[in-house]
Amino acid sequence: MPNPTLRRLATPDDMQAVHTIYMHPEVVPYLGIDPVSLDGFAPYFAGLLASGSFFVVPREGAVRGFYRENRQPNRSSHVVILTTLAIAPSEKGSGLATAMIEEAIELMRAQGVLRVELTLEADNRRALAFYRRLGFEQEGRLKKAYKRAGEPDYLDELVMARWLG
Repeated sequence: MPNPTLRRLATPDDMQAVHTIYMHPEVVPYLGIDPVSLDGFAPYFAGLLASGSFFVVPREGAVRGFYRENRQPNRSSHVVILTTLAIAPSEKGSGLATAMIEEAIELMRAQGVLRVELTLEADNRRALAFYRRLGFEQEGRLKKAYKRAGEPDYLDELVMARWLG
């Protein structure tokens, strides 16, 4: 198995850094919860930690990115769904996101994962282009599956996947 060089499992000490990235105005529209205080974020973060599969990516001593791997059971045990994925806006264009996902995919492949899935909001053009560059293909559209607080309309989510086999 490849030696992970970027990621590590998140710990309770990472909550502030994850919250700061998560709640950034350029990030929070595309993740699963609406803006919330650090105290309000605590139960959500506790759930991420309890999953045992929430990773942070430190750079220069600070958390700069994160993601969760949701391994599927039984007949779908060859599948991982990537969720809760983001990098600090200051890292845009640095190559961190690409390195983070490429490392995750290599580690998953070494564990027998053959398919990686994710969803993203249809209005997140930057992420759509990013995932396409990494070999993900759009496989579907979930109509009106996402709604941000304070916005009148529901958004479609795009289903993307990459076959590793």
